[in-house]
Amino acid sequence: MTLQTQSLPFGMRQVRLTPYTDVSATVLAAFSVALPMAQVFSFTETEDFEDLRGDDRLQTSHGKGPQVQWEMTAGGIVLEAYQVLAGGSAPIVTGTTPNQVKTYRKLVTDQRTPFKAEGRAISDNGGDMHAIVYRCKTTGDIAGSFEDGKFFLTNAKGIGYASLISPIDAVYDFVQNESPVVIS
Repeated sequence: MTLQTQSLPFGMRQVRLTPYTDVSATVLAAFSVALPMAQVFSFTETEDFEDLRGDDRLQTSHGKGPQVQWEMTAGGIVLEAYQVLAGGSAPIVTGTTPNQVKTYRKLVTDQRTPFKAEGRAISDNGGDMHAIVYRCKTTGDIAGSFEDGKFFLTNAKGIGYASLISPIDAVYDFVQNESPVVIS
C-alpha cells in the first residue's frame, strides 16, 4: 500500500529518549531509553514575537524562532528514563539477585540535561507516524504520585529547541513510514 496523502495516526506505540552526552547538546549518546508504558507524547509548536509599535499603530512583528512545548506521561517508572528527564546521576545498582537495590539520586548541583525524544503511533491507513523533537529539555514539573488503588504515572513537561547537530536547525520532524518501524 502506498502512503496516503493524509496520515491517520492512532494510539501510542512507543516513546524513546536519547540523552546528549554534553550540556551543549551536540553529541547524542549511543543508546536510548524507553519511556515505559507511554501514554502521552503531546507537542505544541510555539513562537514568541516582538512587535514594533509607534505612532499608535503596529508597524511590524518579528518571530524569534519556533520551539515546541511538549508533555510526556508514562505508566510506572524506569529510573534510567527518569534520569534522562531530570538529570542527576545514572541509577546505581548494588547487591546481587534477589537482593539488588537500584538507587537514583539527584543532587542540588545536578542540572537537567537535553535529550532527543521520538514517539511512534500506528497509522490507521497503513504504516506508522513518528514525531521527533530534537533538543528537549524538561523545563516544567516532573511529577508522580503513589495513590491508593492507582498505578504510578510519571509526567514531565518541557521545551524543544532547534537541533545543533544534523539536521541542523530542525526543531522537530514528522516521519510517515509505509511499513511500521520500531524506534531503536
